Amino acid sequence: MPLVELSRYYDRFAADVARSRLEAEGIGAVLFDTEVWAGMGMLMPVRLMVLDEDADAARTLLETSA
Repeated sequence: MPLVELSRYYDRFAADVARSRLEAEGIGAVLFDTEVWAGMGMLMPVRLMVLDEDADAARTLLETSA
């Protein structure tokens, strides 16, 4: 069950909101590179990751709830 990158955020708080939306609908999600983002002052995006089999549903959810 590999993880895939769903989206990138230069705003850590927007990334947290997106992750929370997914988890509220039962889709597990994790944020990568949050420590790098904090240390580099937004030069590197935070990546929102989901399981490969959840990617389509997660994209649809985020697109319709934006």
